[in-house]
Amino acid sequence: MTRGFRTRGLHAGQDPDPATGARAPPLYQTTSYVFDDADYAADLYALEADGNVYSRISNPTTRILERRLAALESGVDAVATASGMAALDGITTALTSVGDNVVLSEEMYGGTSSYFSKTANKRGIEARTVPTLDVDAYADAIDEDTAFVHVETVANPSLKTPDFEAIADVAHENRVPLVVDNTFATPALCRPIEHGADIVWESTTKWLHGSGTTVGGVVVDGGTFPWDAADYDELSGENPGFDIDFVERFGERAFAEVVRHRAVRTTGGCQSPFDAWQTIQGIETLALRMEAHCENARRVAEFLRDRDGVAWVTYPGFEDHETHDLATRYLDGQYAGMVTFGLAGEDDEAAYTAAKTVCESVDLASFLANIGDAKTLVIHPASTTHAQLSHEEQRAAGVGPDMLRLSVGIEDADDIIADLDHAIEQAQSATATTQTGDQQTQTGDQGTQEKQ
Repeated sequence: MTRGFRTRGLHAGQDPDPATGARAPPLYQTTSYVFDDADYAADLYALEADGNVYSRISNPTTRILERRLAALESGVDAVATASGMAALDGITTALTSVGDNVVLSEEMYGGTSSYFSKTANKRGIEARTVPTLDVDAYADAIDEDTAFVHVETVANPSLKTPDFEAIADVAHENRVPLVVDNTFATPALCRPIEHGADIVWESTTKWLHGSGTTVGGVVVDGGTFPWDAADYDELSGENPGFDIDFVERFGERAFAEVVRHRAVRTTGGCQSPFDAWQTIQGIETLALRMEAHCENARRVAEFLRDRDGVAWVTYPGFEDHETHDLATRYLDGQYAGMVTFGLAGEDDEAAYTAAKTVCESVDLASFLANIGDAKTLVIHPASTTHAQLSHEEQRAAGVGPDMLRLSVGIEDADDIIADLDHAIEQAQSATATTQTGDQQTQTGDQGTQEKQ
């Protein structure tokens, strides 16, 4: 019997502790595990037996988190990682070799873009970006050296939702998997595997945990991709690191086990037992929190749309949003907890300055580099999260100089709105003062020139 989402968020992957009867998930804060005998130890190291060797590879507490997230994402297994970026690196390590390329939706998180353009490229991996919504462009970019296609459920920070099913069809026609970053939606709103995706990854730091205390990530294996019918030497055939065929040994969980043993095990990008235990606590309230995030985001977006001095607002719940219909279809009729907007300015420089002033003027909201906290967060991407990109790359990623990215929390909506209203007023006052000063300086210069 498949239980409901809320029930799975509380129970999946964990029964009461058989040793003590403890109802809450036990924290196994240990590095290592005693072997029953030498033969069993040898079998574990050869992957001929299932069990725990070292917590860099697996841990009972971490396995509860992994099983729970696999259940919530409609996957067959999962691997918890030290961060979202460690999850992405694990996927890339498992699927790519020197000379391969990855096809990426153009609008993506700045860290993802920097990873592929400034880190993966040093390993001989080419990044090919295509317009996020142009399905034909994905088909044109894929060739015999393409390792995977990558999109985001709700693009960071443009908030566009791609057509997963259409893109998955294109990827599968070319025998490559579709990988989806589901951080912005979480499985509470969208389960990309149900729409054709093969692999999902998330930063558990964000909404999954929800309290801004614990960094982590996860890779979820959909168990659907036919690895033995495609050219992936880590998965099918004799593995380069082990004398086994992962598809034969692990079946539908083959990809998760390759990430565990050939990526995370080797690079050390595991999630600690304590961090996993902390994240489990957050997941128990995920469904309830996402309802509040979504409702508050709607109210804040409506306020900003009507607020004088706000030049534009991007929110997938508005009917004029470019991917409103796709978001309605794939996000279960909800639109996540993110809003982006910009203030009016005489030019890009003025709008850039006004946006930074809003960040410096909020009181309830926090100006910091995170999203998905229970508290409202704001940041100016052009000067922070996407600052490593050129202006052209920023524009391609959907980031303008005036953009403010707002992660709407679960406080009382009226308090969030009042805080933003005050911050916008401060930014407008500062801009007006600057413009007045500039005009006075210009007048003074003209007077001096006339006297001369």
